[in-house]
Amino acid sequence: MSQNIDPQTFAEEWIAAWNERDLDRILSHYAEKVVFRSPRIVLVTGDATCVARGIDALRVYWQQALDRNPNLRFELERVYASKDAITIAYRNHRGQSAAETLMFDERGLVTEGLAAYTS
Repeated sequence: MSQNIDPQTFAEEWIAAWNERDLDRILSHYAEKVVFRSPRIVLVTGDATCVARGIDALRVYWQQALDRNPNLRFELERVYASKDAITIAYRNHRGQSAAETLMFDERGLVTEGLAAYTS
């Protein structure tokens, strides 16, 4: 992970971008060849692999998710950090606990992401 990334600051910015529904701002954190896994992908896009490969696929998924959830809002709960990744724990607009683990490259962009939710 880039030495210029402060995990708490990144998480706060990431949450703010989501809460402002600013898709370009959200995607600015991700590399072109990002691989993102989420069990919600199949619910939103119908893709049973639950994987978005590349920034364009991620844009399609998240645009559809934003369109379907006009009340989407995240509340930051905790940030966990490791050498080249962070996990952002938050509560979503449905009151569900969620966590996203994001792996970074040397430029400070997310190359891999994994979303997990309580059932």
